Amino acid sequence: MHIRSAEFVTSAVKPEQYPPADLPEVAFLGRSNVGKSSMINCLVQRKNLVKTSQQPGKTQLVNFFAVNGHLRLVDLPGFGYAKVPKAVQQQWGPMIETYIENRPTLCGLFLLMDIRREVQEEEGRLLQWLMDRGLPVRLVLTKADKFSRSAALGRQKALMRQTGLEAENLVMFSAKTHQGREEVWSWISSMTGVAETRPQKEEACKSF
Repeated sequence: MHIRSAEFVTSAVKPEQYPPADLPEVAFLGRSNVGKSSMINCLVQRKNLVKTSQQPGKTQLVNFFAVNGHLRLVDLPGFGYAKVPKAVQQQWGPMIETYIENRPTLCGLFLLMDIRREVQEEEGRLLQWLMDRGLPVRLVLTKADKFSRSAALGRQKALMRQTGLEAENLVMFSAKTHQGREEVWSWISSMTGVAETRPQKEEACKSF
C-alpha cells in the first residue's frame, strides 16, 4: 500500500464520539504492550502517528486514524494489564464490545499476540468471540524479529495448534524489520475493498 496521507482523527469512549460511519474500518486489538501502536506506525510508515509507550495500558480509548482518505485504522484499548485501575479495566471490555458489535463500517479485525507468549484462556475466548461475529479475523504474531526464522516458524506452528487457525489466517509481523507489512495490507485491501495502490517507480526507493 502506498501511503499518501495518514492522520489521527479522534479518540472516543462511546459511539456518539466516533467519526461518521462513512469509510471502511479495520480494528486492531490485543493484550497491553503487544505492539499495536508500533504495528500501526509501521503500516502507515510514520514513526509517531500512534504514540508508543514502554508502560503497558496506555491505550485507554478507541483511536481512529484515516489513511489516504479512503479507510480508517482503529486502535482498540489493550487488555490484561493488572496495574491499570479496576474502574478503567471494567470500562475497556464494554468499550471494545460496543465498537465491534455496533460499528456498521467495521470490515475486519486483527488480533495481535506476542509470538513469544502462549495463548492465554482470555485470548482464546476473545478469538472465538471475534470469529462468531461473522467478520474476517486474522491473528498477527508480533515481535517476530526476536526469533530466528526457524524458531519463529516453530512458534507459529505451536500457536496454530493452540488456536486451531490455519496458516493462511496468521502472519508473523515485526515493526522493526517490517516483516509481514505487505501481507497485512493485502488482507486490509481484501477486507475493505479498498484497492492497494503502488508508488511510482521513483518513489519506491524512498525509505522512511
